[in-house]
Formats: sequence, C-alpha cells, structure tokens
Amino acid sequence: MSKNITETYTVTGMMCQACAKAVERSVRKLDGVEDQSVNIVTEKLKIEYDPDKVEFENIKSAIEKAGYGVLIQEKTSKSDTMDKDKIRKEKEISTLFHKFIVAIVFAVPLLYIAMGPMISKPFGPLPVPRAIDPITNTLNYALVQLALLLPIMGAGYKFYIGGFRSLFNLSPNMDSLVAISTSSAFLYSMYSTYKVASHKMMIGASMDHQFYFESAGIIIALILLGKYFEMRSKGRTSDAIKKLMGLQPKTAIIVIEGKEISTPIESVEVGDVILVKPGERIPVDGVVIEGYTSVDESMLTGESIPVEKKIGDPVTGASINGNGSIYFKAEKIGRETVLSQIIKLVEDAQEEKAPIAELADVVSGYFVPIVISIAFVSAVVWYIIGGKDIVFVLTIFISVLVIACPCALGLATPTAIMVGTGIGAQNGILIKGGEALEGAHKIKTVVFDKTGTITEGKPRVTDIIAVQGNGLEILKIAASAEKGSEHPLGEAIVEYAREKEVELQNIDEFNNIPGFGIEVKIDKKTEEKTILLGNRKLMDKHGVELREVSEISSKLAFNGKTPMFLAVNGGLYGVIAVADVVKESSKRAVEKLHDMDIEVAMLTGDNENTANYIANQVGIDIVIADVLPEDKSAQIEKFKAGGRFVAMVGDGINDAPALAKADIGIAIGSGTDIAMESADIVLMKNDLMDVPAAIKLSKVTIANIKQNLFWAFGYNTIGIPIAAGLLYIFGGPLLNPMFAAAAMGLSSVSVVSNALRLKNKKII
Repeated sequence: MSKNITETYTVTGMMCQACAKAVERSVRKLDGVEDQSVNIVTEKLKIEYDPDKVEFENIKSAIEKAGYGVLIQEKTSKSDTMDKDKIRKEKEISTLFHKFIVAIVFAVPLLYIAMGPMISKPFGPLPVPRAIDPITNTLNYALVQLALLLPIMGAGYKFYIGGFRSLFNLSPNMDSLVAISTSSAFLYSMYSTYKVASHKMMIGASMDHQFYFESAGIIIALILLGKYFEMRSKGRTSDAIKKLMGLQPKTAIIVIEGKEISTPIESVEVGDVILVKPGERIPVDGVVIEGYTSVDESMLTGESIPVEKKIGDPVTGASINGNGSIYFKAEKIGRETVLSQIIKLVEDAQEEKAPIAELADVVSGYFVPIVISIAFVSAVVWYIIGGKDIVFVLTIFISVLVIACPCALGLATPTAIMVGTGIGAQNGILIKGGEALEGAHKIKTVVFDKTGTITEGKPRVTDIIAVQGNGLEILKIAASAEKGSEHPLGEAIVEYAREKEVELQNIDEFNNIPGFGIEVKIDKKTEEKTILLGNRKLMDKHGVELREVSEISSKLAFNGKTPMFLAVNGGLYGVIAVADVVKESSKRAVEKLHDMDIEVAMLTGDNENTANYIANQVGIDIVIADVLPEDKSAQIEKFKAGGRFVAMVGDGINDAPALAKADIGIAIGSGTDIAMESADIVLMKNDLMDVPAAIKLSKVTIANIKQNLFWAFGYNTIGIPIAAGLLYIFGGPLLNPMFAAAAMGLSSVSVVSNALRLKNKKII
C-alpha cells in the first residue's frame, strides 16, 4: 500500500482568487490527488497525492492546461530558496512597473487626444493638431488613437492570453474580465473606424463619442498600476519569513585537529566542533564544550535579555554571540535546527486557509461567471427596455466587467493571516495554521499545567530559618555539604549560594543516605564538623530535636515547600526550604486573561495543598489536583463538554495528549519536542504573558480579516450596481469605465494595505 506524500509547488501567472480556484480544480481531477490548496498571496500549491498514481509531470501538465505555470520546490537550503524566490518576485514587480510605464506614456496622449475636444469651457475644448481634428479629420483622429492604443495593449498582452485561455477553459478570472471589456471597446472602436474609412458613417461633431480607444488604453494602464502596487504590498506581507531566512549565517568555522576551517553552512555535519567568535551568529544548534559567553536570542524568542552560556549549555543557530569565544559541538543541522523548524511552522501557517476564508472561496468560484452574466444582462436590458444606443450599452457592459474585483475577495484572508503569523513569529509566538489563528479568539477557558508552566519547573531556595548563627552561615554550610550532590534539591541550594557569591568549604567525606538526605564531614584538618542535611526522618534517626521549628516547618510544607533540616555536630542549626517557584509572569498573565473575560484553570499531579497555594499566588479560578498524567486529556474533555472553548497550556510529554485534545493547544517552547508537535501554538519564550498575547493577536487578526471581507464584499456589492446604471436611473451620472478601472485597482490595494496595518498593532 502506497503512502501519500505532501509537496509544495510555486504556481506562476495567477492574478486573483478565481485563478487559485482554477488551479485547485485542475489538479483535483487527477486520480491519486487526495487534497489540494492554493494560496494566492504566497503563490503556493500544497498538494497531497499518491505517488504511485500521479507524478509531478501529471500535476504540471494539468496546471499548464489551466493556463498557469508551475515551479518545483528545489531541494536547496531555505535561504537559497528564498533568495531565488525574492529575485523572481523582484523581476516580476520590475517587469510590471516597466509595462505600466509603457502603458502610461502612450495612455496620456491618447486620453488628451480623445477627451480634449470634449472638455467644456472654461478649460476646453483643448487644442489638438488640425490633422487629427475629430470633426474635419475624423479618420486620422481614429487612426492616431489606434496607433497609441496598440503599444498599451502590447504591454497588457498577458491579460488577453491568460484571460481568454481561462475563459475557453470555462474558468474565467480577473484577466478574463479585463480582456472581454477592453476587447469589446477595441472591437467597437475598430468597427467605427471602418465605417468612417468606408464613408458609411457621417463625419461630424458626434464622432468623438463613437471611439472607445482611450477607455481600453486607460483601463489597461490603471489595472497595470493597481497590480504593481498590489504585488509590492503583497511582498511586504512575508517580511517576517524574509527576516527569519536572513538570520542564518552562510559559513561556519569548523575546528579540525586544531585548525580553523571556514566552510559553507551546508557542509556542517553533526558532531563537528565549531568556533564562534564575539559578535558572530551561531551557525547551527549544538552544545557548548568550551568557553563562556552571553548570547542574544531575541530574533528567535523575542527575549531581549542575553542568555549566559557555559559548558554544557545549548546554543541555537542564528542567535548572536556576545563578547566571549565559544566552541560547541553541532547537534542539529539543516532542516533540523530550531530556526528551520520555526520557518517551517510559519510557512505552513501562512499556506493554510482559515475556516473564515471558506465563504470568500465559494463566492470567488462563481464570481467571474456571475459578473459576466450581470454585464451582459444589464447591457441587453438597457438596449431593449431602456431604449439606449449602442454607446450607452457598451459603457454599461465595460464598466460592470472592469469594476468587479475578485482579487479583493481572494486577498482578504490570506494577507491578514500572513501578516498576523509573521507578527507572532517576530514576538516568539508560533501559530501553526490559519485554523489555530482563527480559533484562538474564541477561547473562554485557559487550562494551565503547573510544573514548568506556571512554575519554573526546577526547585529554588525560598526560605532560610536560622536557629543558630545567621542565614548566610546556614547557606554556606548547606551548600558546602551539597556541592558534591546530584539531587535537584541539593543543586538548588548550591545554585542559590553561587547567586549570593558565598564561598564554599572543602568536603572531606560525603555520604548519601537515600530517602533521608546526606551526612558530610567538613574541614577535618581544622575543626571537624559533622553535617546532617535532610528530612525529618534523618533528624529523628540521629536524635536531633526539632520541636523549636516544628510549627514553621509544617507551615512551609502546607505551602508546597520542602523543608530541609540542617544539623551540625548533633545540634539543629536551621531550616532551608526549597520549592518550585512561580514564574514572574504567571500572575500578570492570569490577570490579563481575567481582563479578557477568560476563565483560568490549573491541572497538576501535585497534592491539593501545594496546588491551592500556587493557585492563590497567581489568582487561578479552578484547581484540579492529584491528576495522573493519563487523566489530563479526560479533564480537558470535561471542560469542553461544559460548552467551553478550551486552550491547554503545557510543556511536558505528559501534557501532549491534553494539548492535542484541547480546542487550542499552547506549548511552552522551552518544553519538549513532543509537546511542541502536539500544540497549535508554540511560545518560544518561557513567558506566560505570551498566552494572552497570542489570544490578542488572534482577535486583532480576525477583526482585520472581517474588515477586509466587509470592504471586498461591500465594494463589489455597491460598485457593480452603480456600474450597471443604478445611479443613472435616479438621475445620477453614468459611471465612466476609466473610473471603474481605477476603483478596481484601488480595491485590491486597500485590502492588502489594511492587512499591513496589523504590523502597528500592540498585542500586549
């Protein structure tokens, strides 16, 4: 049994959403194609198919038969692919601009010659040479306009090739509307020219109204200008991807037998030892094996504070090394690096359609045929029932075709999604798809895991209670005793001593007593001290009296802290409490969620006392404690059964089922790869403020999409009836096709520009 594969191809020649639908229909008919989706903004076709039934050549042939081109995704580095894509796009934009220049250079004199004689006083009629006077030299007047129009039509030749080919394939698109409208104006004008040349039409003052050469020329010029601005604007929607692509350095310094060798990034292999000097970007992911530095990871995580790196610490490709040189061993290269994974997540999100786009997709599929029908029916009605002449009817027909804009409908959703996911990526919030981006704004309940999510996930010293001496003395003795220990609680004490810059004493004997604690002898040469550090059972075993600290130790335990008793030479010296402390951002995040009218719950396997203590610290509404890992997803199901739209936030392997079960799964980026794979949204920073930020980003993006759809539908709903003569019925003016063309171009640009406004939105 063959396994389906998913590929992404670049489709060229698409101008509007109707084009995208035509490509989808063409590949959908192929046997073996399971799923397909075209994004008009990224120009990408994402297709799932059975390679035993269909090959790339079949897909390419189907797309080309529909009138479009296809480029296979090259198996090169991301940066190379982006460079080639950028060059291609820049060439297309440049070509389009030059075509517009050609068109406008000929369109301006064409408009002057055609309309100048018709301008009334005090500005007109504008003077034209006697040789092309519309009254005395009507044929010359027409032929000069024809000569000026032909280069303009040449500049817009793709409208005719693509438009008529799509029309003949029964998949008309925006090009078809332009081709039909301008061809109609051209053919009618040519017919009028023929009648003048053959003396079948009386030459006179009304002849200037019998030619539509200038309408065809100005329409093409304005639409070329509109497409130029649209392509430039669409290019800005993928700025986030471009910035991420540009982060990875082109070369790396590999150390082989003591020699430093500069090599292309593509040649780096797992296990290579790499040198990174101060100020350089780290080329791939790995682990520090020599040196000490601080690393700026802000472009990947959004975290502005540099992170200290020492031997054993991980480093991430594309982050910037600080003021120290380090050697590290490469562990992840190419597509496996964090940067590549981030780019893939963002690309996938931008290529995926949101459910809100379905309406626009459905409408776009029928839009162009309906517009052609409206144009034809309107013209016939005005001619037969309205009794209007052919010039009036042609004006109606052309205006309806030209003012209609399927592009605005097709661009409304994907442009906003591209900008929204890009903003998220730049702030360390990776949203995996349009569905997640849309769904997040509906969240009514956020369920947090405790350990590693609300809390730091590692124990820290929280309290030091002195019975003898002072706190620093107790810390010095306890840390000295634990510096040989590998127990998490002991490591927490040693780490706290380092933070306080406490000088530790030498250890002569170390005895680990599993389930109890440790027994250590310190400074045997000077004054021998026998140190006991551990739980109550250890103290009881050695007869150490704890009555003096009994009440306070019970209170510490009730608050979820682990009290560790310190005895020196048989006498109680003090108590050190260690706990998994709450993250600084947890309380602020919960408050922000409450401000957004979102209920907050916590799931944890800890006991009820500890869970309630943590919940009270941060203001959580619902606490569910003593939950086994396998039961977390069942608890999420209960929340959903109550009619809530639920988000689960977690970081561990045991959170993965719950993340998948929730309506929206949100993984902490510092957590496991499995949790990140199971989630819909990944927070690269270890900061819970990104949870409300992600929800806010969803809200503003969906609001932007709705604005885009409103303007796109509204523009067409209002514009088409006006072009069909609605205002004229009530005594208003008839819409000039040239104004219709300008309005059509502006509609697409306005939708993209509105999406770009998202870049100025604050998500927190």
